[in-house]
Amino acid sequence: MDERKMKILAAVVDEYIMTGEPVGSKAVSQRPGINVSAATIRNEMAMLEELGFLEQPHTSAGRVPTFNGYKLYIEKLMRTNPLSEQERRQLDMMFDSAAPTEEALVQSAAQALTELTKCAAVVSNISPQFSVITKVEVIPTGKRLYVLLLITSSGSIKNKICRLEFDLANEQLEFFSNYMQQNLQGVQLENLSEKMIENLILAMGTYMMTLTPLVQAVYDLSKDLLGKEIVISGEKNLLSCKEFDRNEIVHFIEHKNEIAKFLDESFSGIHVIFGEENQFAIGNSSMIVSKYKKGGRTAGSLGIIGPMRLDYSKIIPYVEYFSQKITDLISNNEENFLDDDEK
Repeated sequence: MDERKMKILAAVVDEYIMTGEPVGSKAVSQRPGINVSAATIRNEMAMLEELGFLEQPHTSAGRVPTFNGYKLYIEKLMRTNPLSEQERRQLDMMFDSAAPTEEALVQSAAQALTELTKCAAVVSNISPQFSVITKVEVIPTGKRLYVLLLITSSGSIKNKICRLEFDLANEQLEFFSNYMQQNLQGVQLENLSEKMIENLILAMGTYMMTLTPLVQAVYDLSKDLLGKEIVISGEKNLLSCKEFDRNEIVHFIEHKNEIAKFLDESFSGIHVIFGEENQFAIGNSSMIVSKYKKGGRTAGSLGIIGPMRLDYSKIIPYVEYFSQKITDLISNNEENFLDDDEK
């Protein structure tokens, strides 16, 4: 790959992103920085096709980038400019930095990304494993029917409806609340084991028979929180994209957790994953993902899913900005929480 081929590949990708039409030698020759004849461009494009960076949809048409062409473009050829102060202010106006919980912050960023990119946003939250239990509450809702709430330090809230064999007296409800506060408040979710739950149940004495289902439900909720949750928003943007097969979109939405492994494999910073290369549900797609952190450790991933023909130079800075913004906000919130706790 000499410099001339690189320039021509960059010109093809830029032109195709802008027009969505196969790119011919004439269009490339009119791009800035291309100072060779159309015949030379045709020869170079044929070589790029042999190398696997371009392909020709129809024999009489121009060429379009392959995912390998996009990869090389993103890694070595794409020009990105830092966001201006005005652009940052506009992004901040779309993003609710005063959201009360970490989960709400991330969802606010995801919503902003769907509006900016007209793609779908993907969020993977793995922070609950670093969270501690802050509150367990039981609420009577009907005859022998109770709602159990589990709240963590990351702002996550899980609930479960429990149908018991007995109605609980106020004394039993009060005992349960106090018992949970004394034994589970401050316990890290990943440390809540079956053995610990068994010991808690045995230590309840005369309350064991009536309250065991509620204690077991606490454990079930903790396991739910520890499971990686993939949230997709802006699905309608995928369904309206003419470059996608509608059946593939439906399958993807129904099996969204299948992309968890690709998010796990992504490293710090921006990672671009191509559907064709990694064989997740949507062909001709790409996923731009960035991790956000809490306390120096990865807390989750934020990104977008759209067609391969994306304006990467424009969208990547958006994803980078929001993931860094979330990292700064939740890290500051954690520091303030620790400071208040020390007081």
